[in-house]
Amino acid sequence: MSTNKLPAESLRDRKRRQARERIIEAAFSLFVERGFDVVTVDEIAQRAEIGRTTFFRYFGDKQEVVFSTEDDFLHALNAAMRDTPPEPIQDLTQALLTSRRLLLAICAEAARSPSQYALYHRLVKKYPELEDRHTRKTRHYADLLETHLIDHCAPPAMAVLAAQLTVACYQVAWRLGRHDATAVLREANDAFDRLLGATA
Repeated sequence: MSTNKLPAESLRDRKRRQARERIIEAAFSLFVERGFDVVTVDEIAQRAEIGRTTFFRYFGDKQEVVFSTEDDFLHALNAAMRDTPPEPIQDLTQALLTSRRLLLAICAEAARSPSQYALYHRLVKKYPELEDRHTRKTRHYADLLETHLIDHCAPPAMAVLAAQLTVACYQVAWRLGRHDATAVLREANDAFDRLLGATA
């Protein structure tokens, strides 16, 4: 019986991953110590013991470091989308159940790194430019969800409604769970329970 194994990480890939992790760790440490608005890319690079050019090889600016888990969230979302049953989505309850599973996949991914999520939440709440970027990313996820539902035969109006209701559930979880990623996951699940109960 054969088993599928992930390919071994090459030395080059390991060094790149370690350099990226050093940048993230250095940046968040500085943001906590001195504040996001005053920390510079040069200071992050110096703390991470890399050159400025190396920093820009991994991140376009210091805001991108704050949102460094974005790829992990998208990976979790795409994996959950691939697991969506092939049957057509024909009513709002089906659309919401699908949406719930996809949102919880993202929240569960955030809960894998609770300390980083806590810092992320505090930074987003404190700095308007980060909150604006967070809001735009939330809209992007809603667009992805809407497209996914339409691809599974949900009528466009239903897909839009389900996607926006999912954003509402996330916003409830974001406000109530605050910087506790596990609480955000729980609150998102509870919000959907209440929503599905209301639409039953």
